[in-house]
Amino acid sequence: MKRIKFLSFLAILAITAACSKINERYVLSTPVANDVYVVGYDGNSTMIWKNGVPAPITDGSNYSSPFSIFVSDTDVYVAGYENNGSNNAATVWKNGVATALTDGSNDASAYSVYVDGPNVYVAGYEVNISNNVAKIWKNGVATALSHSSNYTYAQSVYVSGADVYAVGVKFNGTKNVAVLWENGTEADLTDGNNDAYAQSVYVNGPDVYVVGAEYNGTKNVAKLWKNGIATSLTDGIQNSYAFSIFMSGSDVYVAGKEFNGTNYVAKLWKNGTASSLTFDSKGANALSVFVK
Repeated sequence: MKRIKFLSFLAILAITAACSKINERYVLSTPVANDVYVVGYDGNSTMIWKNGVPAPITDGSNYSSPFSIFVSDTDVYVAGYENNGSNNAATVWKNGVATALTDGSNDASAYSVYVDGPNVYVAGYEVNISNNVAKIWKNGVATALSHSSNYTYAQSVYVSGADVYAVGVKFNGTKNVAVLWENGTEADLTDGNNDAYAQSVYVNGPDVYVVGAEYNGTKNVAKLWKNGIATSLTDGIQNSYAFSIFMSGSDVYVAGKEFNGTNYVAKLWKNGTASSLTFDSKGANALSVFVK
C-alpha cells in the first residue's frame, strides 16, 4: 500500500522537567533535562525515537505509517495506520502496544491523537462503502462526524474542557471544503468555491485557531482562521501550505512550507511573520510545531 507521503511527518514533543522553586520560564544556572520524542518510520516499521534512541513499535511485516504522537505522563501514544495485507486499519499505539480502531475490512487511518486525563481521542477517517467518513474515536468508540454522501476526513483533534474540536475536509461535490467540528457540529471555514484544507486546530480560551490552505485560483495559500475569520500567511504568488499550529502565551506559531520558484522552503510563522528554516537547494517542509 502506497504511503500518503505528504501527511507523513515527524511530530516532536519535548517534556520539560519542572522545578517547584524555579519558574520554568527562567533557567538560571541548572540545566533542565528534556525528553524528546520523534515518531516516523524506517522501511516498513513505525518507529519512536526517544532522545535519539530508536524503538520500533511494529515488526515491519506489514506497511504502517504514524501521523501523530502525544506524551501523557509516562505514556506515549501514536496514531496512524497498519496494513493488514488488504486494507489500512486505523491504529493507536500506547507504549508500543497496538490497538486497532477499525476491523480492517475497509481502509481507515488515524491522523491525530490527543489525551485528556483518562480519555484518548483520535481523529481520522474510515471508508464506508465508497466514501471516506470523518470520525472521532474516544477510548476506541467511534463517532462519525459526517453522514453525507460525499467524502470527509478529520485531520486534527483538540480537547478543551468538555469540548472536543476537530478539523479536516469535506467534499461538496465539486470542491474540497475546510471544516471545523465542535462537539460534532459542523462549520464550514471556506465557501466551497475553491479547494481548501484544514490541517490543525488549537484552542486558547474562547478562541479557536485553525490552519490549512486554500486555493486562490492559481496557487494554494497558507491560511490561519481565528474563530472562522481567515488570514493569509503568504501573498499567494507561490504555493504555500500550513500544517501545524501551537500557541505559547499570546504568541501563535505555525509550521508549513512555501515554494520559492525552485523548491519548497520549510517555514515557521510567528504571529504572522515568516522565518525560513531551510536555505539549500533541496525541498523541505515543516509539518509540526511545539513550544515549551
